[in-house]
Amino acid sequence: MRPLLSALTRIHKPPVRAGCRRCLDSCAGGGGGLLALRDDALVVGSSRELVRSLGPHVEAIHGYRETERARWGAECEEVLNRVRSIAFSEGCVLLGPVHVLDLDKTGYIKPHIDSVKFCGSTIAGLSLLSDSIMRLVKEHANNEWLDLLLPRRSLYILRDQARYNFTHEILKDEESMFNGQRVPRQRRISVICRNLPG
Repeated sequence: MRPLLSALTRIHKPPVRAGCRRCLDSCAGGGGGLLALRDDALVVGSSRELVRSLGPHVEAIHGYRETERARWGAECEEVLNRVRSIAFSEGCVLLGPVHVLDLDKTGYIKPHIDSVKFCGSTIAGLSLLSDSIMRLVKEHANNEWLDLLLPRRSLYILRDQARYNFTHEILKDEESMFNGQRVPRQRRISVICRNLPG
């Protein structure tokens, strides 16, 4: 595992973000709990296999569909194991099945905080097929926000403060702007790993 983490450190690109300065200071910087990792090498060559392996179960035609997947092929399982090794500490108890969200071009995810009944301190998601914008807004101070550009084949990790104190959402295609630039969104699949509350 150490060589993999060492290699990932060398190819790591900084998170791509824009937003309110106070939010950037409190959430994205200095141990605030948000780690957005843009690491195409994590899934290059495997993203097609991840999507293909989902088959007809998550073919989004209207807005979005979601499912859980407990079994994956060897290539996909290898990618998911790399995600788990990056996002979760050793010995962390993970939620059994992997959560899969499939948004069509017109779909979007409304602002929400995942239930603490079903999910622990960390959410790690692979973004597949399309670039998208994730917006985080401080729960009781909506003037504090952060936009993250999630390139296709990127991994985002919401942890601790970012996971519990900020809503997260995926913007609609027509609202998909980053630093004044349009970011067209197509169909997007996210493959999400979580730990158990504890």
